[in-house]
Amino acid sequence: MPPSRSIASIVLETDVHPGFMTDWQQPLVVALTQTGGISIVHETVYENRMGFTEALRDMGARIQTYPECLGGLPCRFQQANYHHSAVVSGPTPLTPAEIEVPDLRGGFSYLIAALAADGSSTVTGCELIYRGYERFSEKLDALGVDYSLV
Repeated sequence: MPPSRSIASIVLETDVHPGFMTDWQQPLVVALTQTGGISIVHETVYENRMGFTEALRDMGARIQTYPECLGGLPCRFQQANYHHSAVVSGPTPLTPAEIEVPDLRGGFSYLIAALAADGSSTVTGCELIYRGYERFSEKLDALGVDYSLV
């Protein structure tokens, strides 16, 4: 992609197969912090998948979560008061942070955010990621990531 072209924002709803996998939602939200414009993500599978956005906001991301269904269709969480929709405004430069891995997918998303941030971050609890993703260190090495294990 030519450098002068920005990545477009999107509107997305997660869903069970064959829909957009909920497991991809968290890393995608990190990527959306780097897109131009406003993106909307509506989580319809798990009620508690937007909690990871707090650490991203601490890194400078402009993300707001809502209990309303902001996607195209109402979902089963519409009356449950779960924050299951997010509005992501970008692009946003992310700043380094000290982050604790909460779970596999959230932790992977935090690592992506740390890599996108300008500077060094400290991410603790990475054992979850190493157990969940095969040869993870090799993949970081292939990307040329400068990291150290503590």
